[in-house]
Amino acid sequence: MANIGLLAFFQVQVPGVPEHRVTDIFKPLASPAAAERDIGWFAIAITALIFFVVASIIVYTIARFRRRPGDDLHQEPAQVYGSTQIELAWTVIPILIVFVLIGVTARVVWSVENASPPPSTLHVRVVGHQWWWEVVYPDYRITTANEIHVPFSPDGKEATYLELTSVDVVHSFWVPQLSGKVDLIPNRLNYMWIDPKQSGAYVGNCAEYCGNQHANMLLRVVADDRPTFQAWAQGQQKAVASDVSAGRTAFESLSCINCHVIKGTRAIGRFGPDLTHLASRSTIAAGMMTNTPEHLKAWINDPQAIKPGCLMPSLKLGGTELDQIVSYLGTLK
Repeated sequence: MANIGLLAFFQVQVPGVPEHRVTDIFKPLASPAAAERDIGWFAIAITALIFFVVASIIVYTIARFRRRPGDDLHQEPAQVYGSTQIELAWTVIPILIVFVLIGVTARVVWSVENASPPPSTLHVRVVGHQWWWEVVYPDYRITTANEIHVPFSPDGKEATYLELTSVDVVHSFWVPQLSGKVDLIPNRLNYMWIDPKQSGAYVGNCAEYCGNQHANMLLRVVADDRPTFQAWAQGQQKAVASDVSAGRTAFESLSCINCHVIKGTRAIGRFGPDLTHLASRSTIAAGMMTNTPEHLKAWINDPQAIKPGCLMPSLKLGGTELDQIVSYLGTLK
């Protein structure tokens, strides 16, 4: 259990899955992130130049006007005041610099937010919860959680448009290599788009403090080629097996069905993540743990030990019943 608890501090590595784990805004792999990288370097260049000029003047002043042997310690240095040129310089130049930065930033923001959609677009609705992400594909009638599957677009002919909102508090969607931060606000819709240039999993997280498990509200954007994405979508649209197993019977006898959905069963809750195809996901607990029987068993048995304060209660099930439920959930692919 101690090893599982340590996972709370890391975005887990999923075996066999190529991942872009360098969450670095200066290594963008999508058009919005590239535009923001460029404006970032521009702002750094401007501020570095200001630092160099100011530091140079300070160093020159210290060297030029330092105390020398024979100086009168009681003589006041020559005072310079009332210089219109100097006062204009230190007033006008900073104002011009600020307006240049504002103008360039506004231009980049406008170009990203108002970019024309490419020939092929995917629409995804992302809903923030404490502390997990609900992911809905309205065109495919798919609902999943914490992992957003999209087609990648090396030539820029495909993009994914995200509609963002929240059901409780303010969250912030951030996958550094794909785009900047966009808030998810209750009763409000915000929008953003991404076009990953390479396949693989891009790691991100909530970037707005949203409660005591904010740091463990992780997410993954999985970018695949179009055929692979279509195969994933078709698999998510399939109904789960209708046979009644001991695990399903045990699951439906518990309060789990009041919070979770498994299509085709008595589980019709809307409070927690949709579990219809839970076994197809790489991680559980909003990215904290890889989706293995061992981790799933520990999570179901006592989620508070792994993610203290989360809204899933500790069921403390018996060994046989717990094993049956874990086995049943493992079939939901």
